[in-house]
Amino acid sequence: MNPYWWVLLAAVVVEIAWAMSLKWIQLQPGVASISTSVVLTALNMLALSFAMRGIPVGTAYAVWTGLGAVGITLLGVVFFQDPLGAARLGFLALIIVGVVGLKLSTQGG
Repeated sequence: MNPYWWVLLAAVVVEIAWAMSLKWIQLQPGVASISTSVVLTALNMLALSFAMRGIPVGTAYAVWTGLGAVGITLLGVVFFQDPLGAARLGFLALIIVGVVGLKLSTQGG
């Protein structure tokens, strides 16, 4: 796997952390939570834009948003008791299948 994919996976992790920081702002607004969100935003954009140097823009963005959505959904279930039924699990699985398909169909991946 080329290094751009590793950077993209790191961007996904930062994306998930950023989304969690928004929930933190909701629960405990203040300098720490807002500053964390701002820093994560900057790191997120830098990592995603770097990954796009070696991965097609549509593929990078789809993987970033797709895996980010899956990750934050699962964390919402674990930490905030968000609902998770069979249909929701099935659609999350479809996102993962799509991400894997994009990875496999991207040249130089």
